[in-house]
Amino acid sequence: MSVLVYIENWDGKFKKLSFELLSYGKKIATDMGGSLNVLSLGQVADDEIENLKKYGVDKIFTAADGFDALDNGVYAAALAQAAEKVAAKVIVLAHNNTGKAVAPRLAAKLKAGFVSAAVAVPESYEPFMVAKKVFTGKAIAKVKVNSDIKVLTLSQNSFEIAETAGAGDVEAISFDLPSAKTKVESVDKVVGKLLLTDAEKVVSGGRGLKSGDNWGILQDLADSMGAALACSRPVSDEGWRSHTEHVGQTGKIIAPNLYVAVGISGAIQHVGGISSSKFIVAINKDPEAPIFEVADYGVVGDAFDVVPALTQAIKAL
Repeated sequence: MSVLVYIENWDGKFKKLSFELLSYGKKIATDMGGSLNVLSLGQVADDEIENLKKYGVDKIFTAADGFDALDNGVYAAALAQAAEKVAAKVIVLAHNNTGKAVAPRLAAKLKAGFVSAAVAVPESYEPFMVAKKVFTGKAIAKVKVNSDIKVLTLSQNSFEIAETAGAGDVEAISFDLPSAKTKVESVDKVVGKLLLTDAEKVVSGGRGLKSGDNWGILQDLADSMGAALACSRPVSDEGWRSHTEHVGQTGKIIAPNLYVAVGISGAIQHVGGISSSKFIVAINKDPEAPIFEVADYGVVGDAFDVVPALTQAIKAL
């Protein structure tokens, strides 16, 4: 019995999410008395591959060519063939754009049970039972999987990273892949700005800031923290900020380590997009604001007084 974890790279680099997946897969492999196998697709530097050995990996499979663009069919075919090669009973992917696109296809290919957005290791293996968030994070569902093979996507910040020794043997693998149906003709990358979906720290503003002209205090706070900027839907609807910064159920769903909500009331649609954040800090002058119900830390006060003071304190450190 073995576990297969697929970890994607960003411009040839692995991120914290990759190591969460490895730690999660290692725990399942240990519990089931099996091995942990890892699949890396695309061009990745040798030192990055070497770094994977810190997380109890038994075998690392790499394939560099043919994965320049995300074609769901190509990636699903590669994962299916890798899973068959190692006789994987559990396949784990991240619950991000890639995982959401590839995992259902993979499950269909393998005739496997599929659980999206898992938040913990299975509480039992016979029967196989795993927890996931439902109702925008307001409740936890325990899903029973009866199939022989299981495909899971793991929600970000759901499992602590744990380093452990492993053999980490590296093997190049080749696949019989279908023709890609997508073609990349050009790539435009944002430079000099943190992307919301990648950022580990996010500062976000709501209507409590009263105008887009007042966003300077948030920019200063974000710069002092090395954080990305975001906003609530009413702010983007008003045209104060770009819709690319809108987080929530109808915008970007993010899971940073730290989310600072300034002047945001905390409507359920907004909370649904940020509930997987590891820590939520709320700044609002209304002590009854719903955002305080989900915040780990809260400051009741006027944002125009609190935020500059917080920025100065961070700079002083």
